[in-house]
Amino acid sequence: MSRALGFICFFIVTSLLHSQTFSGRVVDFKTKEPLMAVSIYFDNTTIGTTTDDQGVFSIDFSDAIQSNLIISYLGYETIIISDYRTTSTILVELKETLNQLNEVVVNADDGLTRKQKLKLFRKEFLGFSEFSKSCKILNEDDLILRFNKTDNILTVSAKRPVLVKNKSLQYEIAYDIQDFEIAFRYVDPKLDQYSTHSVLYTGTSFYKDVSNRKKRKTKKNREKAFKGSVQHFMRSLYDKNLRKEGFDIFHKKFQVNEWEFFKIEDVKDSSFKKVTLNTKVNILFDLKDQSVLEPRVAYFYIDAYGNYSPITELLFGGVMGSYRIGDLLPTNYRLESN
Repeated sequence: MSRALGFICFFIVTSLLHSQTFSGRVVDFKTKEPLMAVSIYFDNTTIGTTTDDQGVFSIDFSDAIQSNLIISYLGYETIIISDYRTTSTILVELKETLNQLNEVVVNADDGLTRKQKLKLFRKEFLGFSEFSKSCKILNEDDLILRFNKTDNILTVSAKRPVLVKNKSLQYEIAYDIQDFEIAFRYVDPKLDQYSTHSVLYTGTSFYKDVSNRKKRKTKKNREKAFKGSVQHFMRSLYDKNLRKEGFDIFHKKFQVNEWEFFKIEDVKDSSFKKVTLNTKVNILFDLKDQSVLEPRVAYFYIDAYGNYSPITELLFGGVMGSYRIGDLLPTNYRLESN
């Protein structure tokens, strides 16, 4: 089963506020001088800001935001903050990163040309749908692509966040790759033929809404991307209205009562819910799109916004498993003014 994973971690908290402001100051670790234009954003959302000339920032969030807060600046180590709800202000000292890339290794002949590796990366990173085809990577020169001929594995990293423009959904996405790996069953560089076994990627992302003209078309495209997605499924599971939202559950080729397979329990002093699923099930959306959900854990947690954890232990196949960056929406879609 192909496994493509966008990285979203969230943590159960005992008290959720309707609205809150998180502020702070970002400085250089050694000099203690303020750092200007540092990117501050909630992972996988459209909510972000930058530091001013004094290194100061302020960012608002609501109950809809459950993802980590990312502090990112070129040439410095990225900071990930998960407990921003327990405090209102913070001092962040960023450490410089050393560029240890060996250009000889990066540009070595590893069995595939850079053109071939770029083609494979675009396909598996952006996706295969009509929306994915409208995407363009704006900084491909920053990509570092390596192919392991022995294991038939392509790994990708980047000098800075990968910038993607999604023309159909009208987002500009900055995706900071942590890990990206394509494992192949078969590789024939001469014939340019490849068979993919699995895809795994993790990272953080920030969405910039760039919609203006043709906004009606953009809204239509975004809603089409949302319908039948993992995000849509998880929100429907949380609300216990799977069938109303168009999801039917099958097990061993037979349609079943979904609540005999999904056991949902409230979590005390929390807005999250615990879901128990003991076996692989098939998901049919709108009587045509088929997906598979295979749990690798006895239970997992979800919230009303479509977040779920542990994300790496739920494997999606079929239509949902084929989703890539070009198909995805920010976590706060439908919850904010986007």
